Amino acid sequence: QVQLVESGGGSVQAGGSLRLSCAASGYTYRMGWFRQAPGKEREGAAGIYSDGGATYYADSVKGRFTLSQDNAKNTVYLQMNNLKPEDTAIYYCAAATFPFGGRWYAEGGYDYWGQGTQVTVSS
Repeated sequence: QVQLVESGGGSVQAGGSLRLSCAASGYTYRMGWFRQAPGKEREGAAGIYSDGGATYYADSVKGRFTLSQDNAKNTVYLQMNNLKPEDTAIYYCAAATFPFGGRWYAEGGYDYWGQGTQVTVSS
């Protein structure tokens, strides 16, 4: 069973930056970051394929967030720049251990989830 450990959340002012980390205890086929803002449904923010490193981003974060991985450490990083108040949410790391043919942002394609880390952006 894969365990995911998230870190890096916190509170920043608009325009600031944060870097989230997610360490996995085993091999993953694909990893992603999802977020859930107060009163809203959880949505995919970014995804990455472990083999090859192809990345995908939601339109709302494209150009501001960058997802990368360190395969030697089984860790992915989400660099978040130019943060906006609407980025305030609980961010969840997710991992898929088997190939899935659906969209990267489909929650059903991930079988392991972290407990979430809070990101708060003030104006």
